[in-house]
Amino acid sequence: MHRFKVEKMGCGGCAKSVTRAVQGIEPNARVEVELGAKLVTVSDAAGPADRIAQAIAAAGFPAEPLLAAA
Repeated sequence: MHRFKVEKMGCGGCAKSVTRAVQGIEPNARVEVELGAKLVTVSDAAGPADRIAQAIAAAGFPAEPLLAAA
């Protein structure tokens, strides 16, 4: 499981864009977005957090990886 702080994410459209970006590189990933907290949690992803953060950033939403959740 990977968690990211995504400060520029502020609406449902942003959340959909972030979800599409993650699932574009990790089709089986489960993406949960907490708009109020500006957090994205990615479960069932095979790739490293840095790769996912880069995909989110490429969609226009700089993402800061947080410590992995247990």
